[in-house]
Amino acid sequence: MALYETVFIARQDISAKQVEDYAAAFGKIVNDNGGKVKNTESWGLRTLAYKIKKNRKGHYTLMHLDAPHAAVAEMERNMGLNEDILRFMTVSIDKLPEGPSAILKQSDGDDNDRGRDDARGDRKFSRDGDE
Repeated sequence: MALYETVFIARQDISAKQVEDYAAAFGKIVNDNGGKVKNTESWGLRTLAYKIKKNRKGHYTLMHLDAPHAAVAEMERNMGLNEDILRFMTVSIDKLPEGPSAILKQSDGDDNDRGRDDARGDRKFSRDGDE
């Protein structure tokens, strides 16, 4: 079986519980068709780069799959039919990543920088370039 990474974006006006239920339902489709969901991560409600179907924000979810192509195709078909799913993308990967995704690592790092005045340290610059 092949390894896949799927990210889907759900509408902003549904609850986080509903998004988890959708992820579970899509995972069940993969399992019923001979595949396995290796990992599911919720990235939370994030701002979109542009409006999609009149939505400015969306609930992002990442899924790592070990499944045959037919299972992934059926999951994507169901995502396309669901009105609450704004966008989805599935890519084939060579191996499953270890640990949390880069998005989760980035959000963990933001908390550590809040105590400092400047993210690059204590350097302050004047307008004409003199330090």
